[in-house]
Amino acid sequence: MRVLLSTYGSRGDVEPLVGLAVQLRALGAEVRVCAPPDEDFAERLTGVGVPLVPVGPSARALTTGAPPSAANLPQRAAALIAGQFDVIPAAAEGCDVLVATGMMPAAAGALSVAEKLGIRSVSVTFQQLTLPSPHHAPLAYPGRPFPPEVTDNQALWDLDAQSINVLFGAALNTNRASIGLPPVDHVRDYVIGDRPWLATDPVLDPWREPAYLDVVQTGAWIVPDERPLPAELVEFLDAGEPPVFVGFGSMPMRSSTDVAQVAVEAIRAQGRRALVKRGWAGLSPIDDRDDCFVVDEVNQQALFGRVAAVVHHGGAGTTTTATRAGAPQVVVPQAADQPYWAGRVADLGIGAAHDGPTPTFESLSAALTIALTDETRARATAVAGTIRTDGVAVAAKLLLDEPA
Repeated sequence: MRVLLSTYGSRGDVEPLVGLAVQLRALGAEVRVCAPPDEDFAERLTGVGVPLVPVGPSARALTTGAPPSAANLPQRAAALIAGQFDVIPAAAEGCDVLVATGMMPAAAGALSVAEKLGIRSVSVTFQQLTLPSPHHAPLAYPGRPFPPEVTDNQALWDLDAQSINVLFGAALNTNRASIGLPPVDHVRDYVIGDRPWLATDPVLDPWREPAYLDVVQTGAWIVPDERPLPAELVEFLDAGEPPVFVGFGSMPMRSSTDVAQVAVEAIRAQGRRALVKRGWAGLSPIDDRDDCFVVDEVNQQALFGRVAAVVHHGGAGTTTTATRAGAPQVVVPQAADQPYWAGRVADLGIGAAHDGPTPTFESLSAALTIALTDETRARATAVAGTIRTDGVAVAAKLLLDEPA
């Protein structure tokens, strides 16, 4: 069987596909991945022997550039959709199934091409907040906040559908018409489909089924990372007590606050060493003291088991990796679904949810005080044992076993 995995987004949108691709190849499938052309994505896929078909502009350039707004979001979406129509037809040639995930306009484009080619498709999300449900509200798009007087979840989901049609509908249907497809009246419902997959852990992200949506929750897609930690990092870890890790993944951290300085000073005030990951925020050393170490790309599965706590942005992948490692967490959410993951960490008692995206010495110190207690460590250890490890195996089997 030939499988095309398609996404557009940040590292958190690409990394789960690495896990699924590795599992599919182990079961004898031929796999290729369509993703942004960023060098770190290409290196990650090359490292596991999976070819990358580049699509669209650099995700890093898009994320760290001007933030999305009501004015520029439709134009950005139109470019992403057009990119899918340009690239996916050739990439999907000879494929039996297409898995679409990532940003909604890109997924809509990929699914449309699969429809035209007559290829089976599966729509996947890595957090439940894009799936309509009476149990939670949708995420608002930049520049299109929900009216504060509207609090009913169903009413909010109706407004969400309207926003998505306004933002993405015209560009999607223009491209669909160019290949002879009929227009889509409801973009969100088209992308989600009748049986979407939710690739998250049911302990971290418990899904309550509404009657009108048949969601398949597979567990999170994480491939065991066998990469060794750099020798210099191991030397730092071995030289003292476990440090506190700070990293914000693919978030640019647009605040004028020097986040690295705030974090390191707050960690030092707790009597701890600091381990800082540069990431897309470009965090850097604040001085030359030997109680702080800076890393770039690193095996976080191996690393998180050796730290006192993880301070991060609340991406689904980082949250799941830290939880599986039994590491207490401080989540400083920046956007999108990240406040949700911060709330889940706090609700489970495995860490603290920072209030807002901009940490201060005082606010981060208060959160660290919670995360670094013996009680939080014990709870994090207990919850780690409940996190499923078979997500990619479940997903790969479903993908290969389901009929065309």
